[in-house]
Amino acid sequence: MQILKIKDTWAFMSYRKPAVIFSLVLIIASIVSLSVNKLNWGLDFTGGTLIEVGFEQPANLSEIRRIMEQGGHEDAIVQLFGSANDVLIRLGQRDNVKAEMLGNEILTMLKQGTSQDVEMRRIEFVGANVGDELTEQGGLAMLTALICILVYVAFRFEWRFALGSVTALAHDVILTLGLFSFLQLEFDLTVLAAILAVIGYSLNDTIVVSDRIRENFRKIRKGTPEEVINISLTQTLSRTMITSLTTFLVLLALFFKGGALIHGFATALLFGIFVGTYSSIYVASTVALALGISKEDLIPEVIEKEGADQEELMP
Repeated sequence: MQILKIKDTWAFMSYRKPAVIFSLVLIIASIVSLSVNKLNWGLDFTGGTLIEVGFEQPANLSEIRRIMEQGGHEDAIVQLFGSANDVLIRLGQRDNVKAEMLGNEILTMLKQGTSQDVEMRRIEFVGANVGDELTEQGGLAMLTALICILVYVAFRFEWRFALGSVTALAHDVILTLGLFSFLQLEFDLTVLAAILAVIGYSLNDTIVVSDRIRENFRKIRKGTPEEVINISLTQTLSRTMITSLTTFLVLLALFFKGGALIHGFATALLFGIFVGTYSSIYVASTVALALGISKEDLIPEVIEKEGADQEELMP
């Protein structure tokens, strides 16, 4: 879709209605996916045992799953981890079973069921109580961040900008969660950290745009609010694109070379940078414009000194 130019200004707001429809469709799809598919909670949240083993040759996942089922671990999730020789096995909560004992049992089963030498890489155990606590604290962390941002932007700028900023941040979080739900990517603490980082990145971008809009409302005497917002977005576009591109290149390196441990982290940030840039242009500014932002809302009030009118009358 080509954006029209009006007097060297990109007419971003002329496409705000299609952008709103597009965002609403994605938000509804994300909510539906979260309701139906749920999130694929990682071991940090669900509790259980995670076992990483290494094989000399590429592992046969079907054979490993069969061995786990024969050993009474039908709920085991078996997947490759970084390379074809490394396998990650996730087991649900086991009562009265120590992680070391369970790891030794799994290792013995794999050695007996396959012809390869199997090496134990690591064992992690998370209790159910810890998982529930992390889930609650993670949700509270995101909610607290959004509330603090709402208060700050309302105090620093104007309440219409505050609602636009929080709407844009909620938009980014919902779409990122929807992506992980739709693709059934593992959601662990690193992904939660990435979402909080996306909130910070998107907020920084939105604050820059809001500051330029406020500045132009005070400078430009003629022009509708839509035209002022278009001018402001045009002026900040180069900065936004350069920042997004450089961040995107770093995240690509993390995604392809960072290893499986931070794969989810890099995925969430890559997608978050994209939707964050989009929302700072269309969502936040569109909400502020829809709420009726005007020059009068942003021009500071002039406080007259006591007796100033009498001084003017004096010869």
